[in-house]
Amino acid sequence: MSTMTGMETAALVIMQMSPGHAAQVMRQFSEAEAEEIAAEIIRLRKVEDGHAEAAITEFHARTRSGRADTRGGRDAAALLLESAFGEERAAGLIDRAVSSAGGHSFEFMDSVDPSHVSRVLDGEAPGTIALVLAHLRPEVASHVLGTFSTSIRADIAQALATMGTPNPEIVEIVAETLRQRIRSAVAPADSTEVTGGVQPLVDIVKRSDVAAEYELLEEIERRDPALAEEMRSRMLNFGDLVKFEDRDVQQIIRGLDATALATALHGADEAIAELVRANMSERNRELLDDEITLLTKVRKTAVIEARAEIVKAMRELESSGAIAIKEEGDGESAEDEDADVA
Repeated sequence: MSTMTGMETAALVIMQMSPGHAAQVMRQFSEAEAEEIAAEIIRLRKVEDGHAEAAITEFHARTRSGRADTRGGRDAAALLLESAFGEERAAGLIDRAVSSAGGHSFEFMDSVDPSHVSRVLDGEAPGTIALVLAHLRPEVASHVLGTFSTSIRADIAQALATMGTPNPEIVEIVAETLRQRIRSAVAPADSTEVTGGVQPLVDIVKRSDVAAEYELLEEIERRDPALAEEMRSRMLNFGDLVKFEDRDVQQIIRGLDATALATALHGADEAIAELVRANMSERNRELLDDEITLLTKVRKTAVIEARAEIVKAMRELESSGAIAIKEEGDGESAEDEDADVA
């Protein structure tokens, strides 16, 4: 037990519980902690009974012999996360957990400046870059992706979205090559499966600045409309405002001034405009109407930037669990296509 980390011990204990009890325990952790535990469950797969019992004994001295169920793996982690957080949220968590479970070879890159990582990757094939980005934290990968030209970003995005399960030996070779280039050392770790796909790509893109996100989606739209549509379906956009309850809309627009709101609503579907107005005080509604009256010609970029502020608030609040999309709503995105903010 002295060689086990806290997360390994926690994963072992949770693996011995029934799904219902395990889900109750998992709900007590933050999503970040749950991801780490799920990653350990994936990595552990099959555990010796002695290790499992030692972990349980540390938490409960009266654990009965033979009670342990030492099955781990992706399926076990997925079932646990679905029970704890629901199927929709669990889908994103399990993708990140799988990446985390297999990302030990690339952990040394998390502390490296993104611009340095970009220079190291410059000239590499899009598939190689995509493999590296799949192992990085989304916020780091987003910075790295943003340093490439729009065309190369789209190549990388397509490679990441269509990536299967790479050969562990190739993963280790790429990691070792980059480690030598950056001249940073980490303890070697066992290679495990890592999967790319659309969700890791979405996690990276939605952390980009609005201009980079907009340009990349437009380029992908030209190359692969189906991929662009799937990406947008996984990312909250301005039109999704109608999918939230009134109380959630009030949180989203709270703190936005009348000028920004008026600009964001320029050319928007009437349903969105009415929803916003219905969730404002009478005084703020009057200010908004005055600003709308004063607006004549509005630059497309100004509309995109104003809507991006609302989209940012929506994503942050939804990610934290402060707001949630209505279960019964059909939630069709309704807005002017030319000024869409994905």
